[in-house]
Amino acid sequence: MLHIVNKSPFQTNALEGCLSCAEDGGAVLLYEDGVYAALANSAVAEKMKQALSRLTIYALEGDLQARGIADKVLEGIQLTDYAGFVELAVNQDKVNSWL
Repeated sequence: MLHIVNKSPFQTNALEGCLSCAEDGGAVLLYEDGVYAALANSAVAEKMKQALSRLTIYALEGDLQARGIADKVLEGIQLTDYAGFVELAVNQDKVNSWL
């Protein structure tokens, strides 16, 4: 299952809900303000490191660049573009957006 998070982890609990429900082997895509969860050395970095041990986590590169944080991404998070976003959604049996 692909989980999609577009809200900042510093403003809502969407990421927390996503990570608590995502099953091992799943995928998480961060986009829009959700990409702030990809920041290294942030308040959620340790939680993201733990999640990376059981989930594949992607961040939309264009949204990272638009926020000026593309060079501050936590190691292990995979960057993707809009074509990759579509491919991820198409290749998963289910997609869940966390609002």
